[in-house]
Amino acid sequence: MSSDLSILSLVTQASLVVQLVMALLLAVSVMSWYYIFRKVFTIRLARRQTDEFEKAFWSRPDLNALYQSAVNARHETGSLERIFEAGFRDFVKLKGQRAADPSALVDGARRAMRATHQREMDHLESHLNFLASVGSVSPYVGLFGTVWGIMHAFRGLANVAQATLASVAPGIAEALVATAIGLFAAIPAVVAYNRFSHDIDRLAIRFESFIEEFSNILQRQAVR
Repeated sequence: MSSDLSILSLVTQASLVVQLVMALLLAVSVMSWYYIFRKVFTIRLARRQTDEFEKAFWSRPDLNALYQSAVNARHETGSLERIFEAGFRDFVKLKGQRAADPSALVDGARRAMRATHQREMDHLESHLNFLASVGSVSPYVGLFGTVWGIMHAFRGLANVAQATLASVAPGIAEALVATAIGLFAAIPAVVAYNRFSHDIDRLAIRFESFIEEFSNILQRQAVR
């Protein structure tokens, strides 16, 4: 009985529909774990790059040197440094126009930083919707497989003269494996989604604060 009710035996002996549901859930689970590990490294790198640029920005008052450093290492810069680069580039370009109003200089730089900020947030939030979908849909997909498997098991009892627990248990156990796999796919996705959303929100707050602080610095630069 123990060998007949092993997990591998339950999967191989399940009906075709239940097996397809299990295969789908396993594939989704593998994809979600791939995105989870990828997002862990992405957010960790973004946090480290943000810390490094904030330290360099507040310790080096020379904005031109920071801008040249950002331009020269454009493919290695972090999100916050790219926001700074966009704002300062637009500020310098508009300041070259002698008739430019100081408020227009700052507004143009702020709009450039906002646009870059949105692109960086889109990059950081990529694939979060997939994790949210996996976390919310996988239990229901597994439940569908379970319901279908239980229906299949009870249909098989229609031709049995006397139904016993031993005859119905394997079919129900096969069906419940689908629900277990659905939860196995959903729980890590939900936990990861909540954690990543929190970390990205913290980064977004830091980006927003930098934009406002840098805009104040540019305001003082514009009136000189």
